[in-house]
Amino acid sequence: MLNTRTTSARSARGDAALWTVLAAATGYGFWDAGSASLTLDLVLPLAVLAVAVPWSRRRPGAAVVLVNGLCVMGLADASTPGNAHVLSLAALSCLLGARVAEARRPLLVLAGCAAVDLATCAVLRAQPVWWFYALTVLPAALLLPWLAGRHWRGRRQLVREGWRLARGLEERQHLVAERARLTERAEIAADMHDSLGHALSLVALRAGALELSPDLTDRDRADLADLRGTIADAVEQVRETVAVLQDPPGRDTGAGLPVNDTVEDLLSRAAASGVPVRWERCGASPPLSCLVERGMYRVVQEALTNATKHAPDCSISVRITHEPDRTRVSVVNAVPSAGGPAHAGAGPASGVGRGLIGLQERVTVLGGSLRTGSGSGGFHVTAVLPHRATTAARTGTPAPGPVTAPGRPAGIHGAASPTGTARRPDPGMAPDPIRAGDPDTAPGEVLPESAERLASVRSDARRRSALAFVAPVVAAVFFVPSAVYLAWQLTTSVLPPSRYDELTPGVPRTELALLLPARAYPYPPDHARSAPRPPGARCEFYRSGRDLLDEVDLYRLCWSGGTLLTKDTVPAGRP
Repeated sequence: MLNTRTTSARSARGDAALWTVLAAATGYGFWDAGSASLTLDLVLPLAVLAVAVPWSRRRPGAAVVLVNGLCVMGLADASTPGNAHVLSLAALSCLLGARVAEARRPLLVLAGCAAVDLATCAVLRAQPVWWFYALTVLPAALLLPWLAGRHWRGRRQLVREGWRLARGLEERQHLVAERARLTERAEIAADMHDSLGHALSLVALRAGALELSPDLTDRDRADLADLRGTIADAVEQVRETVAVLQDPPGRDTGAGLPVNDTVEDLLSRAAASGVPVRWERCGASPPLSCLVERGMYRVVQEALTNATKHAPDCSISVRITHEPDRTRVSVVNAVPSAGGPAHAGAGPASGVGRGLIGLQERVTVLGGSLRTGSGSGGFHVTAVLPHRATTAARTGTPAPGPVTAPGRPAGIHGAASPTGTARRPDPGMAPDPIRAGDPDTAPGEVLPESAERLASVRSDARRRSALAFVAPVVAAVFFVPSAVYLAWQLTTSVLPPSRYDELTPGVPRTELALLLPARAYPYPPDHARSAPRPPGARCEFYRSGRDLLDEVDLYRLCWSGGTLLTKDTVPAGRP
């Protein structure tokens, strides 16, 4: 509410300032006219401006029409067509271009005003100077300020859209930074689950084996039982922590995790810890990509972790088979005895299988497949991995860089991650809006809304600039022929004073033909037309000078039957 009141007050102050300037111009015109009417030439125009200026915000076209009416009053003036209202017309026409986005209706308004001006000249049978004024000055006051207002509007809109886009880029970079931070948290969670969880499971199993040693006292066995329970609780706490830190499904959970040892090292370490595991490798070991090696390691590690937790007393069989184009990893833990835990042998307990879910994601990213479930002989975990990853794993999320508003942001593409490793742009993220709007954008790349809007504003600005150059040329093509024709009429109807003195009344026209101009002046003023003339005579008017920008005296020649009856001079001004 406060912002609305502030805006309204600012608008009222702006309207008052504009009315003051236009009123001052109107008052100066009234003072310069001298004998002008106080009511028609001062009070009425000030009242019209008091209505038109506020209307220029809600109905700018109607405001232009009102002020054009004041200019039409000037065309009806017999002394001069020019008045100070042309400045008001230009100002409101500029506001029309600045406040109305479309061009069709404003152009109709401007064309209608020009048509009214020309119709007024035709109805009043105005002199050539009035026609020239209506064909040049008034259209220029309507069209050129309107073009300037549209250009001003386009510039403001372009700057506003550029800053809006810059703010969007800054917000996007904050989101990129937050996503990179969450990705690092997810990688830490996966590392805790795959490495620390596996190590704690082996420690718990080793403690359980020591508990059965015959050399221990009952106190030692109780302590080992407490230790095993504490380790089991720690494993659960690790899993809960992973549940909090884990990223939503669909991310890459293992591409950036270090694996320093091999599958054989993992199995040997598990056997040394007392896990009843046996393994075999079939086929010649082919050269595998680093990603596939890590995938195999995680499959065996996750299967061993689940087996030692849910079926600690059961044997585990690991088989790695190398085929020509793929490698099959199969881990089977036997069904526990009838006295074992109720959930043993059934794989992960309900609600706990986050490790297998992450493993499924990792294998899928590599282009392989994973199957888990109970079958003949126990619980099976089988993964089929290609020798070369068929789907490129994402290595992270681009980190934010500094914003250079409202231009291209620095450091978006190929930026460094928070951990210092080079990262590629995330294929799942929207393309860079500025880059998407470039002419060299890759084919098929989807433009975001901000880039489309910016391209539209730029296109409108280019059209306005082109129109600003073309419109004066078109106006010149339209007005110059009229001005040339008017000048031709004025200059070919001039009777020099020396020839006028040679004309003698009572002489036939045929003898005076060499002294007369090619044509008579077609636009004599009303007071010259209405002047008394000889009965039955036909009078013609000729200009006494070639001055095109000022009125000159007229010569009136009255003829009767082809003979000059009278000649007299009509002053330039009204008598």
